Amino acid sequence: MRLAIVGATGEVGRMMLRKLEEEKISPKVIDLLASKRSEGKHLKFETRDLEVKELREGSFDKGYDYVLFSAGATVSKHYAPMAAERGAVVIDNSSAFRSDAEIPLVVPEINGDILKGYGGIVANPNCSTIQMVLSLSGIYKSYGIKTIVVST
Repeated sequence: MRLAIVGATGEVGRMMLRKLEEEKISPKVIDLLASKRSEGKHLKFETRDLEVKELREGSFDKGYDYVLFSAGATVSKHYAPMAAERGAVVIDNSSAFRSDAEIPLVVPEINGDILKGYGGIVANPNCSTIQMVLSLSGIYKSYGIKTIVVST
């Protein structure tokens, strides 16, 4: 697997690296992309010392299988389509595509099956929504739910 993480030096990007290690997911290629000010920093992944590269227009020309985005909506809106056009499955952690009817909004434990054979951009809900739907899924399956009103 060839993987890139956009926003790798941020808190969520670092958590993505930790989670990959915990789950023993070891991409053959893993590239870390971030802003110019983070270029040249080094992060550890498994036994590898990875150098952070600046995110640029041609960053996805290598041909990644997956690109994880956690760098904010503005960055995602600009760069995620570029990664998808080059064949990557893009998983976006920002709000950039959450309201786009053409892009699946996925919580893997709930509706991850819709991604079988899918290519392109995938959005995820915000953290409070994910927690809520995970908690309510059993009730929904057993009894159904007509309406939920939430304030955050």
